Amino acid sequence: MGAALRGTRMPRWLPRAIALALALYACFQLGSWAFHQLTGLLINVLIAFFLALAIEPAVSWMASRGVRRGVATATVFLGLVVVTAGFVTMMGSMLANQIASITEDLPEYVDSVINWINTTFGTELNRLKVQDSVVHSDWLQKYLQNSATGVLDVSAQVLGGLFELLTVLLFSFYFAADGPRLRCALCSVLPPARQAEVLRAWEIAVDKTGGYLYSRGLMALVSGIAHYVLFQVLGVPYAPALAVWVGLVSQFIPTIGTYLAGALPMLIAFTINPWYSLWVLVFVVVYQQFENYLLQPKLTARTVDIHPAVAFGSVIAGTALLGAVGALIAIPAVATLQAFLGAYVRRYDVTDDPRVQGRRRPVPAGGIARARAMFGGAARTTSEADGTPG
Repeated sequence: MGAALRGTRMPRWLPRAIALALALYACFQLGSWAFHQLTGLLINVLIAFFLALAIEPAVSWMASRGVRRGVATATVFLGLVVVTAGFVTMMGSMLANQIASITEDLPEYVDSVINWINTTFGTELNRLKVQDSVVHSDWLQKYLQNSATGVLDVSAQVLGGLFELLTVLLFSFYFAADGPRLRCALCSVLPPARQAEVLRAWEIAVDKTGGYLYSRGLMALVSGIAHYVLFQVLGVPYAPALAVWVGLVSQFIPTIGTYLAGALPMLIAFTINPWYSLWVLVFVVVYQQFENYLLQPKLTARTVDIHPAVAFGSVIAGTALLGAVGALIAIPAVATLQAFLGAYVRRYDVTDDPRVQGRRRPVPAGGIARARAMFGGAARTTSEADGTPG
């Protein structure tokens, strides 16, 4: 019995293996928890990195002319802040004026709608009765209560958004101002061959990100001019501001930017004439098709060099992974990866085959006769084997 117990004694390595497994599991759980807690910070750092890549050419151009790199970065950021603040102030004042105008003219709009309904459907609606029923409705009271309780939540979200914006600007400033020092720090831990690859990838990322922003800016300019002409023809007020709004929002807010860009001019056009709002909607839809199928593929091929289908798929993938941020940085990221891998993928000359161009290869004249003779002989052989007449 004692010999049997000694034979079944626990191996010496087993306690250490169990302890190592528990330690690895604890480290995995701790790392997973830390990653989830720092996801917001990592996304902000990623945005800041791509923003620093976007302004890198301007900063390097100023630094090459004797301006200190920190001063050059601060100048570029100051220009961006001034332009953004001026645009937001202009759009805010315009929107406030239009909301006030809509509020003053709202009774006339309601009367015209009620008169149309009464004339078309033979009803006897009255604006005062409709207004009284809406004011004393349960859903309106619940909406006001929820809005009152949600003011603090909205304020907290606004403050959080401002803090995240400040974080992104701070990181992007350091990335752009200390770009050479950051590259030196990365290359110092790599062998010379790897250093060349890292520097090449960095250069490609700067070129592709700048090319992407250049193409977006050019498309925003074309879109703004086209919509400005429409607003001027229709007599919509604030035509220059609305054109800038449509151009920037439709190009730099992914996925839903087109709808957000078209909603504001439609609302303002409605205050002039309800039919003008319909014309704006039709023009926005038609121009979007022109941009998707004609303008964007040409500009993308010249600046980012990425297929439109790949660009569309990358935007969908980026949205699924990181939301709106992923959709915004997906195209320059994929273009950078494609250009970097292109140097390591060996390509061969394509054979001169019609099937490459999507055409069928012509059959030689004698080939059809030989095929008929071959299949005819096979058919006769089968008939003889079955005992049936060929």
